[in-house]
Amino acid sequence: MAITVFISLWTTRIVLNSLGALDFGTYNIVGGAIAMLGFLNSTMTSATQRFMNYAEGRGDKEHQKSIFNVSILLHYGVAILFCLLLLLAAYPLFHGVLTIRPDRLYAAKVVYVSMMLSTMFNVMSVPYNAAINAHENMRYFAIIGVFESLLKLLVAFATIYVLGDKLIVYGILMACIPFVTLTILRIYCHRHYEECVVSLRRYFRKDLFREMTSFAGWNFLGSTSSLIGNYGMGVVLNHFFGTLLNAAQGIANQLNGQLLSFSNNMLKAASPLIAKNEGAGDRSSMLQVSMLANKYSFFLLAILAIPAIIEMPFLLKVWLKNVPEWAVVFTQLLLFRSLIDQSVAVFHTSIAAEGHIAKYNKLVVLFDILPILVTCLLFANGYSPVMMYVVMIVIMGFGKGGLKVYFMKRNCGMRLSEFVQLVLVPISVVSFLAFFAGFIISYSFDTGWMRLGIVLLCEGIVFLISTWYFGMTGKERIAARNIVSQIKTFHI
Repeated sequence: MAITVFISLWTTRIVLNSLGALDFGTYNIVGGAIAMLGFLNSTMTSATQRFMNYAEGRGDKEHQKSIFNVSILLHYGVAILFCLLLLLAAYPLFHGVLTIRPDRLYAAKVVYVSMMLSTMFNVMSVPYNAAINAHENMRYFAIIGVFESLLKLLVAFATIYVLGDKLIVYGILMACIPFVTLTILRIYCHRHYEECVVSLRRYFRKDLFREMTSFAGWNFLGSTSSLIGNYGMGVVLNHFFGTLLNAAQGIANQLNGQLLSFSNNMLKAASPLIAKNEGAGDRSSMLQVSMLANKYSFFLLAILAIPAIIEMPFLLKVWLKNVPEWAVVFTQLLLFRSLIDQSVAVFHTSIAAEGHIAKYNKLVVLFDILPILVTCLLFANGYSPVMMYVVMIVIMGFGKGGLKVYFMKRNCGMRLSEFVQLVLVPISVVSFLAFFAGFIISYSFDTGWMRLGIVLLCEGIVFLISTWYFGMTGKERIAARNIVSQIKTFHI
């Protein structure tokens, strides 16, 4: 992840300077759904993974083969359906919704078609990603993550030296990357995992297809509404303020995504444990893993996000040289929202593992779509672009987070007092102390490398000490000491 983050940040700098703020903003509003589809892909993966882990918890390998085959059929159908929906959405998007300069309209349409193909490849890869997640193969994710980042870096360099339209070339080449990774996924899974056998005639089961279709349908509804909610906010921003603010939004999404990648790996590691425990009937272990994963994924984001929020103007200036207007405040607010999301992020997986997700996903749709309507109303009445992120924090952050806590209590039997004691209190105390330390130091020195270094050092020390004393229980401190002892005695 360290290599991936470095390459990704370097890639964004190259692409922004190569395309220019206008084309970069155009790509982010038209092709930006590709980034959102990454979230859709991971959510759909978790749905399939839930069934695979459930079967593994019961030790039923033949059932896993049936799940894999039904999943292949299901997601290939979803890929075609999603492509048709994007085709239907093309006309209203380019003739009335999006604000794009006429001379860049053709390039924007090429990017859109590339996005459609990328969407299909992403959805088709879901059963294979689920198989790798079910086996907790983190080594594969490390290797393929670095490989994918290197491909994106090569695409970025290609945009510098290409003689034609840079935006068109960038959009087409970026759509080729999911095809390459899908091919690698297929080969790897079929060679290494015995349940990855495609034989619909032998392993297809109608009852399992109905069960998975019902579950995936509700899960897909929640995932799609989240996709529409996040991407729709960018469309609203474009409609009222143009593509230059989409460039600022793209920068915010990029930096936020890179910082989130560390803590999301915690969730990726925890998801199989949650589903396996639920499949084995061990509800108390499932709840314990869920709360621990929320707390430590928050800590992994916060230790990076807090100094980033404090030093954002300097960081963006060093990173990009030419910083788009509004990029600083957009990124700060988006990171704040991500901190809220991360405190309850794994609860979505826990609710899905329990299985009763229909009512939950119906309400998720409301919390995802409502911000678009509220933001449109605010922008129509002359409010600042910043209000888009304020609305997202209130409704998508606090509102949706409260919804997850409610359904964890209702469906999974989680005690609210236990959640407050084990998660909310520790993360609140640690975050306050770390932010206070960094904030005081930032006002004591002039902006520059020295202040950045001091803020990172002092915030990191305060964060680690406060995490040890206020963020961890006695059992967790014992476990941490054991890990340190193992590292000290490890020999390569």
